[in-house]
Amino acid sequence: MSDDAPDPSDEEVVRAASEAAEGLVLDRYRQSELRDVDVTVTFEDGVLDVDVYVNPPADSDLDAEAVADEAARAARDAVDELFGER
Repeated sequence: MSDDAPDPSDEEVVRAASEAAEGLVLDRYRQSELRDVDVTVTFEDGVLDVDVYVNPPADSDLDAEAVADEAARAARDAVDELFGER
């Protein structure tokens, strides 16, 4: 991104973060097997807040908390890329 390019809108930031987080969760679990997944993203005054909740299938070998943390990191990375910081 060039120096004179406008910053992405708040909506663009939220969309990029949400898509990245959801994409990672759905990469780890089959959507039809998930009991619940919730991704909440806010971007206000330049502050990104990402909260990911995953309720996996009972027989899953994956640590749901670790997947949620990884999804939140993916969301932050997506926003960094959007701002050209990566």
